[in-house]
Amino acid sequence: MTQPWAIAVFDIDGVVRDVSRSYRRALADTVEHFTDGGYRPTPADIDRLKGEGSWNNDWKASEELIYRYYESQGRDRNTLALDYETIVAFFQVRYRGKQPDRPAAWDGYICDEPLLMSADYLQSLSRAGIAWGFFSGATPASARFVLEQRLGITPTVLIAMGDAPDKPNPTGLITAAQQLATNPHLPAIYAGDTVADILTVRRARYEASDRPWYAVGVLPPHLETASDRDRYAQQLTEAGADCVIEGVEALTSDHIQALLA
Repeated sequence: MTQPWAIAVFDIDGVVRDVSRSYRRALADTVEHFTDGGYRPTPADIDRLKGEGSWNNDWKASEELIYRYYESQGRDRNTLALDYETIVAFFQVRYRGKQPDRPAAWDGYICDEPLLMSADYLQSLSRAGIAWGFFSGATPASARFVLEQRLGITPTVLIAMGDAPDKPNPTGLITAAQQLATNPHLPAIYAGDTVADILTVRRARYEASDRPWYAVGVLPPHLETASDRDRYAQQLTEAGADCVIEGVEALTSDHIQALLA
């Protein structure tokens, strides 16, 4: 594909893979451990935190929920002896396994994540003239694991943790779009499942205003009831999503054409 007519950039967690029993489970385990069993956040608790738009990084989200628990007990966070690196290390063992630095030996929650996207879907976008890539807050190793080993693709564009500032800073999204197509006026869509993803697009409109930017909200699979989905969709819409879809593969080339029109 030499001349795309649109760009589609995808988040990974909650869009490409279901992290409700992996990242979110590791987050809950971590908070429970560092509150000495005093608090285990529910999926709704995690949604409320992420709905604030500033907690896309699950390590930092874990730390924040630990702080908030102790504050609810009358403690001052400035007096707590939390060590962020220790929190991260505990999280990684739960998520990746006992050898978190050796992807070939991973046996943690990451191994059981259901996929929400297929390689065939991405091929259909390519055939339709849509360039695609990924911008995620996942670590590079975790992102490559799901894309290459689970999904069976080798993306030409992947911006992951450490490659750009955390969302909602739009630098990583802007960089991904620039790498996918040299035309600075080509419309770009970002599909993500959190308020931070939507805010990232809104900020990209200011920092790279020559390019039309579209925010597509994707409902994550952990939402079990219609009321949960409606409430979450409303949250994404209020944050600025141009549309909200039930799953990422609903974002077909026809849907993209309609969105741009």
